[in-house]
Amino acid sequence: MAVSPPVCDFGWKAPDFTLPGTDGRDWSLGDVQGPNGTLIMFICNHCPYVIAVRDRIIRDAVALQALGIGVAAISSNDAAAYPQDSFAKMKELAEALELPFPYLYDEDQSVARAYDAACTPDFFGFDADLGLQYRGRLDASRKEAGPADLRRDLFEAMKQVAETGHGPQEQIPSMGCSIKWKDAP
Repeated sequence: MAVSPPVCDFGWKAPDFTLPGTDGRDWSLGDVQGPNGTLIMFICNHCPYVIAVRDRIIRDAVALQALGIGVAAISSNDAAAYPQDSFAKMKELAEALELPFPYLYDEDQSVARAYDAACTPDFFGFDADLGLQYRGRLDASRKEAGPADLRRDLFEAMKQVAETGHGPQEQIPSMGCSIKWKDAP
């Protein structure tokens, strides 16, 4: 069943984190933060919504980094229930795709909970002071990639954040698979 996150809570402060990356180093929010904003994406390896737009996520991440936006992706899924989302498989995927941003593993799911992440993909776009300005979709794609000429909602919103410090008032939520939560102990 498809899940959509809540609308943007403008100004909400990004929770700090330190997580292991597929590149072998630990990354904190401060390490990822860009001078003109920061994009934190909750994704995973197996979600068809993510797989459908991975090339667009990479394209937009590179373009946003050129605008001074720091970018990182976090996988928080229960790897015991979804082995495709294990840290080892994340490393394989990051290497195969030559991801141009840190791909981080939230094994205990504390970061996903702190961000109130709802689905994969779930995009959190912050201004230079780490206040939330965008919590919308990448574009109008769903389980299949839409036409190549779709409006780049995420890119346009984060470009606006980089230029003005403010995200668009009108935002369409992302849609994807629910975060695969671990059973409570």
